[in-house]
Amino acid sequence: MNEPNTAVSLAHRLSQFSELWTQKTIARLNDYEVKLAKLKGEFVWHKHEDTDELFLVISGRLTIQLRDGDVVLEPGELFVVPRGAEHCPVADEETAVLLLEPEGVLNTGDAGGPRTKPAETLD
Repeated sequence: MNEPNTAVSLAHRLSQFSELWTQKTIARLNDYEVKLAKLKGEFVWHKHEDTDELFLVISGRLTIQLRDGDVVLEPGELFVVPRGAEHCPVADEETAVLLLEPEGVLNTGDAGGPRTKPAETLD
């Protein structure tokens, strides 16, 4: 986490890890976590029954598959997946995203499985 009264450099934080599909907490806002992740390939279909999920693309391109159509995000664009909406993120190239979710939300939501990982805090 950052020192008090210090700006968070997203570029610096992204340079600190290379793992794909692993969320890294970089700040907290009330009961929310601000997280970074690097994505490539297709994730798993899942949903979060109790919370919305914000995706902001920093670099690359992200497609969020929804059961009623896809949302394609370019750098600088964001999308909020509504609570309860089944979705599957897909990145054809390595893509960096910022996520905003309540503390403790698991990346795979209701799906579980081997890709489930709690967010790790970047120091």
